[in-house]
Amino acid sequence: MSSTSFKSLVWRHYRLHGRRNLPWRKNTNPYRILVSEIMLQQTQVERVAPLYETFVRAFPTARKLACTPLSEVLKSWQGLGYNRRAKMLHAAAKRIAEGRFPRTVPELEALPGVGQYTARAIAAFAYNQDVILVETNIRTAILHHFFPGKEKVSDKAVERILEELLPKGKAREWYSALMDYGAYLKRSGISHNARSVRYARQSTFSGSLRQARGAVLRELSRGDASRTRLLSLLGSARRKQVAQALDALCREGMVHSAEGSAYALAD
Repeated sequence: MSSTSFKSLVWRHYRLHGRRNLPWRKNTNPYRILVSEIMLQQTQVERVAPLYETFVRAFPTARKLACTPLSEVLKSWQGLGYNRRAKMLHAAAKRIAEGRFPRTVPELEALPGVGQYTARAIAAFAYNQDVILVETNIRTAILHHFFPGKEKVSDKAVERILEELLPKGKAREWYSALMDYGAYLKRSGISHNARSVRYARQSTFSGSLRQARGAVLRELSRGDASRTRLLSLLGSARRKQVAQALDALCREGMVHSAEGSAYALAD
């Protein structure tokens, strides 16, 4: 498929089916884009949207988030999983509150929890900068139309196609359209990410350490709890795993020992 035909296809799909009602597309304030991008790391849009709106109502600015105890941020994060992201977002807000919001990709990458993709996504969606970014839906669309049948496609190869496709001055709208088209392909049963060099199957949540960590944080969001209580959350067969999760959360600064033998979310 030619670049021109592909762009016409993507723009047409966006005109007819674009998800313009997504809350982070209605307000492109850099802080709100940061929040949405951190939430969307490894979490689907449908799950993020309602929790995002609740979160930004509670913490409408980076300064408000920075001034809030971590324990309250972790409580507000419940339902999203991968709770390290909440801690890193809290740390990023503190950094931002000390000065101005970063505008360049290198400045954004210096924020806690912000890697190459997230920095570029903020640059595109908040500032409409002409950057190249690759995520799962974009990758699906490019592999489907430009690399049919090819295995082990690198993101560098995908980026070369994206550089040719990017309409200058329209990064924000173009990437929204491209992501929506890629998401449409996946809903239609078309996903080629397994043909990407970067493909890695996500581990099962049930029975995982992630599940144990989530159970501990969910319990502590209700109030302090003893180690005995926490270790019993997932049954006797998983006491050792829950202990491992609890100890890791303490080392990471998300949980601490409270009075007596109790544990609490970190402040």
